[in-house]
Amino acid sequence: MQLRSRDDLTPQPLSAMLEARSVAVVGASPRPGSVGWQATSQLIRGGFSGRIHPVTPSHREIAGLPASPSLSDIDEPVDLTILAVADHRLEELLDNALSAGTRSAVIFSPALGAASTGVPLRERLAEMAQEAAIPICGPNGMGFLNLDHSLRVCGFFQPWELEAGPVTFLSHSGSLFSAVIHNHRDLRFNLVVSSGLELVVTMDQYLAHAVEQPTTRVVGLFLETVRRPVMMAAALTLAGARDIPVVALKVGRSERGREAAATHSGALAGEEDVHRAFFEAHGVHQVDTMAEMMDTLEVFTTSRRARIGGLGSVHDSGGERTMLLDHAETIGVPLAKISEPTRGRLTQILEPGLEPDNPVDAWGTGHDAEEVFGETLRILASDPEVGLLAFAVDLTAEEDPGPGYVDLLADLNKQIEVPLVVLSNLGTGIDPIQAVGLRRQGIPVLEGTETGLKAIGHALAHVKHRPVAVATTARSPALFTKWRDRLTQPQPLFEQESLALIADYGIPVVQSVTAGSLDEAVAAFEKVSGPIVMKTAAGHHHKTEIGGVRLGLEHADQVVEAYHDLATRLGPQVLVQPMTAEGIELALGLVNDPQFGPLVVVAGGGRLVEILDDRAMALAPIDHAVAERILDRVRVSRLLRGVRGSPPADRAAVIDALVRLSNIATDLGDLLAGVDVNPLLAGPAGVVAVDALVIPKSSGMASGA
Repeated sequence: MQLRSRDDLTPQPLSAMLEARSVAVVGASPRPGSVGWQATSQLIRGGFSGRIHPVTPSHREIAGLPASPSLSDIDEPVDLTILAVADHRLEELLDNALSAGTRSAVIFSPALGAASTGVPLRERLAEMAQEAAIPICGPNGMGFLNLDHSLRVCGFFQPWELEAGPVTFLSHSGSLFSAVIHNHRDLRFNLVVSSGLELVVTMDQYLAHAVEQPTTRVVGLFLETVRRPVMMAAALTLAGARDIPVVALKVGRSERGREAAATHSGALAGEEDVHRAFFEAHGVHQVDTMAEMMDTLEVFTTSRRARIGGLGSVHDSGGERTMLLDHAETIGVPLAKISEPTRGRLTQILEPGLEPDNPVDAWGTGHDAEEVFGETLRILASDPEVGLLAFAVDLTAEEDPGPGYVDLLADLNKQIEVPLVVLSNLGTGIDPIQAVGLRRQGIPVLEGTETGLKAIGHALAHVKHRPVAVATTARSPALFTKWRDRLTQPQPLFEQESLALIADYGIPVVQSVTAGSLDEAVAAFEKVSGPIVMKTAAGHHHKTEIGGVRLGLEHADQVVEAYHDLATRLGPQVLVQPMTAEGIELALGLVNDPQFGPLVVVAGGGRLVEILDDRAMALAPIDHAVAERILDRVRVSRLLRGVRGSPPADRAAVIDALVRLSNIATDLGDLLAGVDVNPLLAGPAGVVAVDALVIPKSSGMASGA
């Protein structure tokens, strides 16, 4: 059987698996510690109220339940079959399960080796599942826990005291699946999935199922890859429509090895950049560590979303206040700029000498500390510029523990409209009793200055995300047809035609004349006032590297010498252009990623485009807001403001050029392997493209080739 591609598969309903009402455990065992024992006991002790059918020919009873020798001996088709068996038995027993009418399956083992047909076992299992149209979790995973339904499908020990909560966690790592479940911070889950190798069901399908659940408030993803970008985008769009934040940690972020790329932009586009652009386009909150993941998930469990604004924080330490200021600036967390009336109210409550500004150090002599802290927090929460409120204390244990901060903050949390969190600077110093008390009142306790601030940054950013407005500039149908027809032809586009394409889409380009002889080259020079540039017009992608560009030709004899040199080495066709005015050199480009489609790239231009690690990209299409955001990320953009007395460049023109490049991606992206505009000169009067390279897919030179 020819397996269909993943994007051709209709997402299967997962309720038969994730919300099963009857479960068969094939390989059930009475031996404590075995996978078959754990799979059975997790169901029983986890409180599953459906029917459990241990299946083993060796025993009549497992854990007090009657055992069946085979699936065919069960008097009804089961919703879910757990295959707690070794690899060499998987094909036979999955076939038995399908014959018995099972509606889904879970496989823990890695499924290595060959099937009876000689094909790899994994391929055969996927084929069987697709033919039967059933979902399978795994193989090479730890299963799942659906705590909303008291359904634990796992062959490995998990804590018995787990309570259902608002968090879904989906993981490509089985170890992290278990570690997250064992967390000691009272983070509670409705669904946790170890998806394994995803032979049948992929992460996007688990995500789509999770965001449909009424108890899901936030989703965490631990990803090694995105197998089906189109379906993942659809699931993320659904999450956005339901205001369910998605937090992702993507591992395996090494460069793809694009040294042989046909465009500079292709060489710049590493796997990490592409995934980051994909996630940003869909409002995913990307984290770098599991510590940041846990703090961020906890922030999003609060009953209120952050408002548009910045962080307001109250401290009991001047030094820790300064540390927060340092980290907030480095991380980019906005601090609320409070109003003069708010400052006045703070002056009345704070002891003399304490600054009435955000962040607030409210600890003076310690007199009436709880009253001062409570009122200071209340004042900050009422300021319209505060989007989220933090009480930044270390929450250490007290010799005479009392209600203290727990009751104070619980009462305050009922009175204010913004989310309230406790931000501790040292996770290992937190008193667990106070932390549990606060968390049970719906107040997150963030366990580190850096990770906590990053989590707060995600919460503040979430409220500002919006879908990109696609229709950014008007394009004519004639233009669309003209270039689509041209790009389907096998002939490559040389520089003159590449410049014509981007000019048609509204990006200003330098005047160019093609010359095929010395006389034509001299005639072109005489028409230009001032020095010229002469380039080979042959199909060389990186002209500078082969000596194909001659600059600053001011006299006829220089033109003659340059032409003879280029014609002798690279062919008679040359391009004559006026020397352009000075400007900031940028590189703009399109990368057509094989998984995610076209991306818009901006970087420092000229010869250093591939040397300097200074670029940013976004998944096309982009609008002016996204274009401005990615432009701000590249260090060279600072030069656009003007340096050492030079006037500022026209930033708006650069942003508009990025959007127009995105329009090319929208209209022609499926026909393009890559586009380079390098350099794009940006000056006070606007921008001009000096060189361009457009590579159609029809030329056979993909940007990642």
